Amino acid sequence: LAGCDVVIDHTYHTRACQQAMMETFRTYCSIDAYGRLNVLSSTQIVFHCRRILANALHIPKSMIRVAKPRIGGGFGAKQTSVCEVYPAFVTWKTKKPSKIIFSRYESQIASTPRHEMELHVRLGATKDGIVRGIDLYTLSNTGAYGEHGPTTVGLSGHKSIPLYGKAEAFRFVSDVVYTNHMSAGAYRGYGATQGLFAVESAVNELADKLGIDPFVIRQRNIVHEGDVMPAYYGQVNTSCALDRCLQAVHDNIGWDEKYPVRDMGNGKVRAVGMGMAMQGSGITSVDVGSASLKINDDGFYTLSIGAADMGTGCDTILAQIAAEELGVESSMIVVRGVDTDVSPFDAGSYASSGTYVTGLAAKNAATELREKICAKAAQMWDLDAADVVFDGQYVRLSDERAAREQNRYLTLRDFANLCVKNIAGGDALTSHASACLPVSPPPFMAGIAEVEVDKATGKVTVVDYAAAVDCGTVINEALARVQAEGGIAQGIGHALYEIVEHDDRGRLRTGNFMSYKLPTRLDIGSIRVAFEPSYEPTGPFGAKSIGEVVINTPLAAVASAVAHATGHQVRSLPITPEKALLGE
Repeated sequence: LAGCDVVIDHTYHTRACQQAMMETFRTYCSIDAYGRLNVLSSTQIVFHCRRILANALHIPKSMIRVAKPRIGGGFGAKQTSVCEVYPAFVTWKTKKPSKIIFSRYESQIASTPRHEMELHVRLGATKDGIVRGIDLYTLSNTGAYGEHGPTTVGLSGHKSIPLYGKAEAFRFVSDVVYTNHMSAGAYRGYGATQGLFAVESAVNELADKLGIDPFVIRQRNIVHEGDVMPAYYGQVNTSCALDRCLQAVHDNIGWDEKYPVRDMGNGKVRAVGMGMAMQGSGITSVDVGSASLKINDDGFYTLSIGAADMGTGCDTILAQIAAEELGVESSMIVVRGVDTDVSPFDAGSYASSGTYVTGLAAKNAATELREKICAKAAQMWDLDAADVVFDGQYVRLSDERAAREQNRYLTLRDFANLCVKNIAGGDALTSHASACLPVSPPPFMAGIAEVEVDKATGKVTVVDYAAAVDCGTVINEALARVQAEGGIAQGIGHALYEIVEHDDRGRLRTGNFMSYKLPTRLDIGSIRVAFEPSYEPTGPFGAKSIGEVVINTPLAAVASAVAHATGHQVRSLPITPEKALLGE
């Protein structure tokens, strides 16, 4: 930093935010005919929930069965067993059914919101805008308990600093403190959200100070495919379309015509700001995803998974991945939701692991089942497995073998019925695969916010938001698009409206949706999402994650746009009209 032409040295502050999922916390418990505790819960972590309850009740895991129905959203809040222990305790002691359903107020006061963080950034660069050094210190407020305390804070550095591939040096230090507030926890973005707000805001301030277009600054500094990322555990960037994402949002918003600010002539100004983001795809060498496949009579399949679909669409995605590998329509695959008695083990739905980690398990299970289908047909026909192929509709001889003799084939339905009925030496075919990867390839994203600021009142309105996402191969564009749109809407809420407030004794003031301000559809303007695919060689069909990265760009982008509109940078979120108008 001492040798840099310019150093940006500022502190940024993000406040706690609620996940505010539509469905509140709820659990139903009963004792089954065998005296075991049955738990039906709205949870993202079905197997972890079983472990937590076994520890809390001092009973073996074998005496507990946990199942997940459809979930009305989670965003990380249901990654913590907030309510399960209470009805579980009642039912285990009384042997009577019990249930608990949190009101919205109870969900607000007993949830685990995003960690409040204070982030001190020192960023050094040349006069041409080449970022040479980044020094980040993060102070995180974990509340009254250490829920996700040390893990979340790490991502504030490890998912922000690696974006700038030309940095010659970096330092990341963090502290986590207890306070007399409710415990913080997991929330979509998981620490990267806070870190990216700080680092990206510092880069925007660097651009403004040097008089260089923020788009140009980023073009000169971003990490590229093939680069080693020292701040990302030394991992090689095996797939990256960040440069194309930047260009796409630049063109889609009409950046050159709108940057930095335009006076609308009616007491309002419009300005633009940008931000970038990266995340991960599961936790390296920790997250485990599993899938089991079975072929049934008439030739349809059952896919058993341990990942919890909480509105993310992973049931659909995993069925599509398996169907693609098997060469069948996804409608042929019945997805069985999570039940600890019958589902394969899965660490749970968090850390953006669904498509990448569990998706790879689903693909590998489908590959294994296809090989077993060919092997079983070969056994029926007294041939080598290499002489049989399966194309999704027919089990038949390979082209080479069929050219030498009369072709033999079975429809999938006939083959499956032979297997189930155990005719001709068949049996019910099943397969299983797990995935736990030594890498976590990051998805990338660029976003540009266009905001309108009322110069008389300070009211900030997002009128347009252009985003481009690199999530590897897009498995299901419709689901990917709504993931991105929803994440951007949440990010806009963090930037402008949402704040968990306490009184001087730590009691919550924002216990309902009248006092806790969520953005409505009218508050988020137009959101436009483009995809710039890369190909991730370790992912299923080249896919990476998308679930979390999409929330991370609006905070810095909106803050920069407000700075261009008003002439001063707001470094503490949310950006209220008072801050926008008067500064801090």
